[in-house]
Amino acid sequence: MAPIPPSPLPRLIVYYQTHHTPQPKNKHISVLPLITQPGISLTHLILAAIHINSDPLGLTLNDHLPSHPRFDTLWAELRILQASGVKVLGMLGGAAKGSYARLDASQAQFDVYYSPLAALIRERGLDGLDLDVEEEMSLAGVVRLIDRLKSDFGPGFIITLAPVAAALVSPNPAHNLSGFSYGELERQRGDQISWYNAQFYCGWGDCSNPAMYEMILLRGWKKEKIVVGMVTNPENGSGWVPWEVFGAVVPLMIGAGVGGRDKFGGVMGWEYFNALPGGRERPWEWARGMTRLLRGDADQGNQGGRIGEDGRRGNERGEGGIVKSGDGKVERLASTEVDPDEDGDGNGEGEGEGERMGGAPVPRDFEYHSDGNDS
Repeated sequence: MAPIPPSPLPRLIVYYQTHHTPQPKNKHISVLPLITQPGISLTHLILAAIHINSDPLGLTLNDHLPSHPRFDTLWAELRILQASGVKVLGMLGGAAKGSYARLDASQAQFDVYYSPLAALIRERGLDGLDLDVEEEMSLAGVVRLIDRLKSDFGPGFIITLAPVAAALVSPNPAHNLSGFSYGELERQRGDQISWYNAQFYCGWGDCSNPAMYEMILLRGWKKEKIVVGMVTNPENGSGWVPWEVFGAVVPLMIGAGVGGRDKFGGVMGWEYFNALPGGRERPWEWARGMTRLLRGDADQGNQGGRIGEDGRRGNERGEGGIVKSGDGKVERLASTEVDPDEDGDGNGEGEGEGERMGGAPVPRDFEYHSDGNDS
């Protein structure tokens, strides 16, 4: 197979799993501000989460069929993002188990369950697939899936994986949710894998300093293939890192290893709907602030306050309890507790990713939170 084409670096990626506000409003959460608001250079959006269920024809996006009318606006907006140059991937799997177990079986069973997935990719024109394997899967099983995707959709189809960061530095099975060795997968199919969305949160990694990222590079991983994954809000999982801390860490990560900014793989955020500093009302501000960080703009470490239309911050209290003056100076850092939202409890829909790994370095069973099964 031909090697994958290069992606622009650094990448700026956001996951999009919570698509609607909580009941009873159940209002669509638009991603169009990611391309209409100034100062944002998003490269990829990952739509979550696609689930392969026991009924081969019962493929779902979170809890509903992808063809459900509730997703009509979502699919239309994603086409607009693609027309604007943003690559849109689907995310398969995640904390809700079963998708990969159904694919990691006989060839006949694989074909039965794979076919509806391939049909969804074709129908919706997805640019790639993010394999978030958070259940036991064999190396041969994931290789077969990658080979089939490349065979069906060609060398330009983007394939990524989402390991916990610990799985890239430790051979201990307790530090890996996927069952197979990512190092061995990279050796066998690295030329077909675009990058790894490494989860530096929920006890599986730490991006409040560059130490774990540097350890990954020392293990021989290519800098351009490691995307640093962070939670965008403490409601989304443990390990949230305030802006002024992460802003100081990013230059150190960019400077680590071989190559500088043009070799840095990028940053991804889990997830969009409540991303700070804007929160539920202005979640796109996370992408604007991250664009500044990745570009190396001035005051890059001081993004805790609200970011204005021109990319500048006002003199106000940010959601993280951070008070900023107009020049970005940190005047006070209170707690990192987020003010409650009047529309809901912050769980959103789908997997309830805030529960996905707790504070453990050892996996546990995950809970799956839904936005309801309305018809």
